[in-house]
Amino acid sequence: MLEVSFVRDDRGRLAAVRASGHAEYDQAGEDIVCAAVSAILQAARMGLELHAKIPLEASQERGALDMTWPAEARGDVSLVAIVRTAELAVRQIANQYPEHVRVGPASATSPPNPGK
Repeated sequence: MLEVSFVRDDRGRLAAVRASGHAEYDQAGEDIVCAAVSAILQAARMGLELHAKIPLEASQERGALDMTWPAEARGDVSLVAIVRTAELAVRQIANQYPEHVRVGPASATSPPNPGK
């Protein structure tokens, strides 16, 4: 199961994105569900870093992605647009493949997801 959390702080602002696991829709290298979610989240990371110029604390490895940004950036219009668009897209995939992708709520105090 691929689990993705769009973390909000105590004021309801987007604070981080965490993803871990594998969709297991197909074998490694052939898994279109995992590839779709990965592409969306990697595009969001590039948009935040290269377009919006948001300083991220990020770690990425096989089966895990964690992106966090500073509190002062959480109201940035570009950040909100990029991350909300990614959230909408990932939720759509989760709705189509509920046995492979789960989007869960998380608070800013939730620990990062371990890689699986």
